[in-house]
Amino acid sequence: MLNKKSYTKEQTLQKLKHYCAYQERCHTEVQEKLYSLGVWKKEHDEIIATLIEENYLNEERFAIAFAGGKFRLKQWGRLKIKYALKQKRVSEYCINKALKQIDEDEYLKVLKKLANKKWAALKGEQVIVRNKKTLDYLMGKGYEPELSRNIID
Repeated sequence: MLNKKSYTKEQTLQKLKHYCAYQERCHTEVQEKLYSLGVWKKEHDEIIATLIEENYLNEERFAIAFAGGKFRLKQWGRLKIKYALKQKRVSEYCINKALKQIDEDEYLKVLKKLANKKWAALKGEQVIVRNKKTLDYLMGKGYEPELSRNIID
């Protein structure tokens, strides 16, 4: 049988403050952490409210940091970022605000770079096959189909 260590409310709050200070977190991640610490459901709302009041937990800030990071580091498109944020149960308002933070010129520059790189990697293929594989790759990265088609053409 597993013996889970139980924490007082103050210890739990301290652990979660450290957890949220380390990197931006969404409400879902904090709830999962509370479950893993074995905290009773009735105390969840109280602890989360305290974290929000003390500005350790901010969904809007999380969404902006998440979207920016995924775009810059993994070069994800808006659609993939949007679905990842929805999976984390971030509000529609925060998702839209985060996506607006992505610079349009930079977005198109990255899209062109990815398309050129994929196109060059497929140089042994027929043109139609190259077009399809490049489009599929860009859509897999989360870029809009219309934008991707325009870049390929």
